[in-house]
Amino acid sequence: MPDMTRRRALQLSGLAAAAATVAVPRSAAAAPAAPKTSRGRIDTHHHAVPPAMRRWAVEQGLIPETGGPSWAQWTLSSTLRTMDANGIAAGVASAPVPAEVFLDRAAAASGVQVCNESLAELARDHPTRFGFFANVAMLHPDLAVAQAAHALDDLGADGVLLNTSADGRYLGDPMFEPLFAELDRRRSVVFVHPVAPKGIVEAPQVGDWLADYLLDTVRTALSLIAAGTLDRHRRVSVVLSHGGGFLPYMAGRAERSHREDDGPYPGNMRSALRRFHYDTALPTSPYASPTLLSAVGADRVLFGTDWPANTAPEVALNTRDLDRDPAIDHRAHRAITRTNALRILPRLAARLPR
Repeated sequence: MPDMTRRRALQLSGLAAAAATVAVPRSAAAAPAAPKTSRGRIDTHHHAVPPAMRRWAVEQGLIPETGGPSWAQWTLSSTLRTMDANGIAAGVASAPVPAEVFLDRAAAASGVQVCNESLAELARDHPTRFGFFANVAMLHPDLAVAQAAHALDDLGADGVLLNTSADGRYLGDPMFEPLFAELDRRRSVVFVHPVAPKGIVEAPQVGDWLADYLLDTVRTALSLIAAGTLDRHRRVSVVLSHGGGFLPYMAGRAERSHREDDGPYPGNMRSALRRFHYDTALPTSPYASPTLLSAVGADRVLFGTDWPANTAPEVALNTRDLDRDPAIDHRAHRAITRTNALRILPRLAARLPR
């Protein structure tokens, strides 16, 4: 197989996450008052590439046989070591393969099966350490509905992963209505993971994971709001990766669209924003957390690391900064790191020690 550049590997796989990491000024991080810690964190933005999935990805040409990006070199031992070092009790594993990889129906059926069975095996072998979000073939709606049902009923999935877009279609598109109807019937969780927007030209020195992934997250969230999907399917819990991108920051712009252009958004966006959950894998702390918490409240925020796209040192740094964030008090911290996840992931919660 020819050598693959880092960018090409990211484009093909989509399994690298969009952690927009910013260096924290040492002065701001020094000598925090009453540091907050937690030994029972639940990591809802947690990627895994078990051996069977990795073999499949190599066979598909998505990753090289050796080397490649950090997420492609996932191992259980390094994962458990990183989790233990940061007080992470459990991770909800996911593998955000781009929908376009499953364009062929036969490949969609077999590839999704490999991914979901690999993650299910990980959770079965380590029931108190892992749950998982299942993949579905987004470009084949009838197949996606059947795959979601199988994963939730037979494999023990904690929810379903959907990419922000599939071949340029965002989640509010009527194409995805049957899938949302099925997930609503099951009161399921949807973990929304970004990809690069279709047709976007990458800016020099600005990787697609750095800004474009955040844009696609905002696009799909606005699509869900504008289409009324979340109003029709109120029993679906939708988790937006990376703090929702810049959605909470730009909500006033959507309100302006409502006032001046008769746009399809609420005149007051706060209730719409609170229909989502948001993970901390932007990382949201310490820069974005004041806006996010003000807009949606601590009860809508979930802990996420973006491991292993975020390396072990980055996971440690981001976790430490979350613990030291002055915008997050002790009660909010416990909600974000554990209790919010227990509330929306009852299947995982039932397996964890109290």
